[in-house]
Amino acid sequence: MTLLYSKDVIMKTLHLIVIAASMTFLIGCDKNDTEEYPNPNVEKYIELLKSNQYDLIDLPAFTYHDIPALLKYRNETQTITKFPRNSISSLWMPECKLGMYVLWTVESTRAVAINSEYLIMRFPSQNPVLGLRNATENSPVSSDESHRTAAKAYYEWWHEHRNESFSAYMNIDPLGKTAYQWE
Repeated sequence: MTLLYSKDVIMKTLHLIVIAASMTFLIGCDKNDTEEYPNPNVEKYIELLKSNQYDLIDLPAFTYHDIPALLKYRNETQTITKFPRNSISSLWMPECKLGMYVLWTVESTRAVAINSEYLIMRFPSQNPVLGLRNATENSPVSSDESHRTAAKAYYEWWHEHRNESFSAYMNIDPLGKTAYQWE
């Protein structure tokens, strides 16, 4: 048995399908803060990290002008769980201290400025974790002492040179006088 539909019924049905598809699409679009701020300022970046809402896959494109604002958070010990990770790393880090992640972000800014050979996307190393500089194999260190040492080293690196042009000291490794390096 063949049913014949009038042109009006077909048009109304198509109209309802288009409306339903549009509504489904609009409801499915969840515009979060990182989409609204694809390159957030430091305060927004920290806010998103603290609330575990940073959804982008790369670090922000900060410049040396942002380093003083980033260094304000260098000693933070809050644990964060949602942050960009280097996709080539075989080490999965489910969490990280905010201060250590901020120091890694500062290192990213420095690594981009010097066009580091270790740079992958904007990641300055495999992970936001320190290792012993003279170890013969990877030796991740995540102690409070290593965090304090790195925070002090980056702070001193920045403040010792603050009256100079960034190009004059961007090649100086802030961790160079410590027992640590980025893993």
